[in-house]
Formats: sequence, structure tokens, C-alpha cells
Amino acid sequence: MPSTPHVEQHFEASETVRDVVIGMSDGLTVPFALAAGLSGTVASTGIIVIAGLAEIAAGSIAMGLGGYLAARTDRDHYRSEREREIRETVEVPEKETEEVADVFRGYGMSEQDIAPVVQAVCADQKRWVDFMMRFELGFEEPDPSRARNSAATIAISYILGGLVPLAPYMLVRQLYSALSVSMVVTLMALFAFGYVKGKLTGISALRGGLQTVTIGGLASAAAFGLARWIS
Repeated sequence: MPSTPHVEQHFEASETVRDVVIGMSDGLTVPFALAAGLSGTVASTGIIVIAGLAEIAAGSIAMGLGGYLAARTDRDHYRSEREREIRETVEVPEKETEEVADVFRGYGMSEQDIAPVVQAVCADQKRWVDFMMRFELGFEEPDPSRARNSAATIAISYILGGLVPLAPYMLVRQLYSALSVSMVVTLMALFAFGYVKGKLTGISALRGGLQTVTIGGLASAAAFGLARWIS
């Protein structure tokens, strides 16, 4: 009797999604809060558009640079730890061999079963170091293009997110009408973004949407209220 093949579905784009989440969430929230705050103090949508575009430009560069530096730091850390492991396999091979055995002991293997496996792992230095990096230190080798891709993904996501709350001010001349449209459009975008993020990451999609809306709404309300109070 034929059986249905078992197919495991795993989410494999976590780093890219994380970058999109970082860029898009800040892009939707920060310009939204800025525009809402300025709406309480200025009388021209033109000023808000100029300030918003300037913030989007500065924010996307800063966020992209932050993502680039974070990815470079991860890569440099990985390389330094790998170099240390290579030195230790040469200088203290007995200690490193015992650490390989300890990994398998943690899985409940007997000493009799461990011995040939450890010998096979340690027979090749590259395989030995790869094993130690992954199973002792918990490191995966970073993608060489990770820093560049991370910077571009975060920056583009920030720009796309930032244009959502700003677009109504470009299209609607009356200030408070533009603010109202911006609030509706941005909250809808925040909910949709949170919903999709929840779907992709395996959490409750509805909860993800509501959490994102709540954070963005509170940020804009606080900015608007503070601006009105100061003015």
C-alpha cells in the first residue's frame, strides 16, 4: 500500500525576514509618529512631506549601516573563533578530542560507540573544526554576502515602510484630512505587515497584526499628543 512521503517544512529565510521586519516596522512607525507629531504644530502638509522625506533618507541610511555593521561583527566573530579552534586542534589536540567526545556523551552514547565516531571526526582537521564550531560553540558559518544583503534589505524596507504614512500628505492638501488618511492607511499597513510576519514566523497571525498596530498607534498618539502639548 503506497504511503504519502513525509515532507518537513522548515522556514529557511529567517535572516532576510528579520531584516525586513526591522526595516519595515521602523519605517512604518517612525515617519508615522513624526508626521503625526508635526501635524499638531505646523499648518502645511509641504513641511511635513519635506521633514518626512529627510527622516526616511536619514533613517534608511542609519538602519542599513547598522545592519551592515551587525552582520560584519558576526562574521568577524565567527572567523576569530574558528582561528582559535584551529590553533587548539594543533596545540592541545587531546583536549579538543575529549571535547568532541563530550558532545556525543551529551546524547547518551556509550564510550564504546563514541570512540570510532570521535576518531572519524578528528581524522580531518577541517571536519574537526567544523564540528567544534557547530556543536560545541553553536556557530553557523555566515554567508559572505550577508552584510551587504542585510544593509540593502533593511534600507529598502525602511524606505517602503516610510512612504506609506507620508503618501497621504503628498496627495491631500488639507492637513487634518491628510492626518486622518495617514492614520487609517498606516494602521492597516501595520496590521497587514504584522499578520504576514506572524504567518511567516509561525506565531499567531492575528496576534502579530494586533501587536504591530498597537505599537505603531501608541507611538503616533504619543508624538501627536506631545507636540500639541508643547505648542
